[in-house]
Parts: sequence; structure tokens; C-alpha cells
Amino acid sequence: MDPKYEPLQPIISGAFSDRSLLHDSAVRTAVNRAIAGLDCGELRVAEQAGDSGWVVNAWLKEAILLYFLLHESTSSEAGPLAFFDKIPPKNKWAGSGVRVVPPGVARYGSYLAPGVILMPGFVNIGAWVGEGTMVDTWATVGSCAQIGAGVHLSGGVGIGGVLEPPNAQPVIIEDGAFIGSRCVIVEGVVVQREAVLGAGVVLTASTPIIDVTGSAPKTIKGTIPARAVVIPGTQDKTFAAGVYGTPCALIIGQRSAATDKKTSLNETLREYGLAV
Repeated sequence: MDPKYEPLQPIISGAFSDRSLLHDSAVRTAVNRAIAGLDCGELRVAEQAGDSGWVVNAWLKEAILLYFLLHESTSSEAGPLAFFDKIPPKNKWAGSGVRVVPPGVARYGSYLAPGVILMPGFVNIGAWVGEGTMVDTWATVGSCAQIGAGVHLSGGVGIGGVLEPPNAQPVIIEDGAFIGSRCVIVEGVVVQREAVLGAGVVLTASTPIIDVTGSAPKTIKGTIPARAVVIPGTQDKTFAAGVYGTPCALIIGQRSAATDKKTSLNETLREYGLAV
């Protein structure tokens, strides 16, 4: 973290614990500076800490929550569209290197790196979107989600927001991942670098992720391994009324060097005799 932001953390965390401090002008100043730091990309809600995984900067989530308390909704317009919200949309795109296709919207306090293309989708406050990433039509990036560089979020993808509790890990999509159309990823799930998710995969913290590439299935939860190729599946579960198929995700293989440069999910999955 840039040292200039270090004095903000105790002020914000103090006010989050004791809301009577919100009347102090120093708190408002600290909160506004923190959100401005998120907006320009100098601060991040979660950061990668080498081999130890991801670290959540809970005080920045506290700043976002306090920002809602400290600001009233105001009216704004974008051509024929009208809005009424506590957080304005980002509008200083010139020179940013970001392309925004109407009516794509990113909220103030989110960061989109140079080379990002935002189709008619939505990026919420606290989110980070890395260089060269595509946020395709009607894809949504929830509050505080961390999307890496060179990621493709296909049409209709839903990346969930994780704002409370402040120490909860947000959804993280690492560099080079390909997320197929209509996938839903929520509850702090991590999709590691260069993984490929077929259309319609739904991942929650409790979704079984089953590796079926070996002689026996191996089940994990919460993380898609690097370069894994994943499709939706079902597994039988016994209820009082009978046995029914419940959702899971199936790891069917690893992304190969031959597919690294391909942008089509279908081309990647055809290696496994599958299409979406």
C-alpha cells in the first residue's frame, strides 16, 4: 500500500466501530480519500500475497460501507438515461485506455485498467478489473470482486459482490481466465489463473468441484485450480423423497498449450469432445 494512505486505516476502522465519530470531518475526508484511491487503482480491496494466497484489506470495505452512510443520493444523467444514487458512475474515461460501450456502467470507486472493454455490463464499487480484460454484454462484476488481466467474462456472467462482513474474501478471477456465458461465481470463490469455465457453471463456497480426470474423483470447494477446464455437472444426493441430482462443477482436464492463444471457449472444450 502507498504510504500516503496508511494514516487513513485507523481513522476509518475507528469510525466503523464507533458510528458517533461519523460527525468528525476527518472521518469524511479519510473515507473520501480511500474511495478515490480505489477509483484510481492505487488501493485494492484484496491483494495477492505471493504463495500465501490473497489478503483482504478489510478497512477498505469499511470505507465503502461508511461512504454509503456519509452521502445522500443525487440525480445524474447520461444522455436520455437518468439515475438517482449515492455513488455516481465513473465518467472520466478520456485518456484512461478503457473502452465503454453504451449503456455500460462502472460505479465510482471501481478501477478499470487500460485496455479493458466494458460492453453493456456493470462494474460495482470496490471492484478491480485488470488490463486487457473483456466484460462482455450483460456481465456484472460485483462489489469488491478482483478480476485479473487478460480475463474474458462472457455474456451474462454474474460475478457476485462480497461487501459484508468486511473481512470476507471477495470473488477473485485471476489472470488469463476464461469464464463462459451465464456462469455465476459468488461467495468468495477463487478462479485461479488461466482456468476455463464452460457455459452455465455455478460456483458458490459450498459447490462441490470434482476432478474427474483420474481413476477416482477428487472433490474440493471454493477454488478452481490454475488452467483447469471446468463444465457444469450433477451428482446424486439422497433426500427423504428420493434421490435427485444436485449441482456440481466437473474438472475434465487441463488447458493445453494449443488452446492458450484461442479465444473461443468452444475450441478449448472440443479437445475433450464437448461443446457449449
